[in-house]
Amino acid sequence: MTAGELAVLMAAVLCSIGFAALVVVLMRVLDALRELRREVSDLRSETRPLLNELRITTVEARETVDEARSDLERFDRVLGSAEAIGDAVGAHVAKTAYSTPMIKFAGLAKGTSRTFARLRGSSPSSAVGPRNPAVQNGPTRVLDIGEEKPIEIARSGNGESRQRRRRRA
Repeated sequence: MTAGELAVLMAAVLCSIGFAALVVVLMRVLDALRELRREVSDLRSETRPLLNELRITTVEARETVDEARSDLERFDRVLGSAEAIGDAVGAHVAKTAYSTPMIKFAGLAKGTSRTFARLRGSSPSSAVGPRNPAVQNGPTRVLDIGEEKPIEIARSGNGESRQRRRRRA
């Protein structure tokens, strides 16, 4: 054997060993891939029910949130109505609470002023404020019926009406 043949033989043996090592490595990779496929299959079979349950839970949560949102909107409308009612009732209560004592106070003031006027000897009608004949005689209405002088109708305290002619201005 010559050196060239020996080199070719050594190269063939080394290539055979390398090829055998490559086959062993590829067999191990193939076994690992089979194991990986089996694990992925098991994982899919375990996760499918979980994903379905997650989808159902998500749908239920969405329905619950929508229901809560509609309840919140309805509550907001009810709260707005309650605020409006509260404001209206509050104004009415305040008006009632303040008007009754003020009326009583005004009556007490008028009665007191009349009493002091009588004690002083002056007429009770001049005791409070200036004298206004229109107010003293009762309410009046002026009717313009197309005549030269309008008719003024005054009501006296006993309900009788009296007429008098009034000059046009």
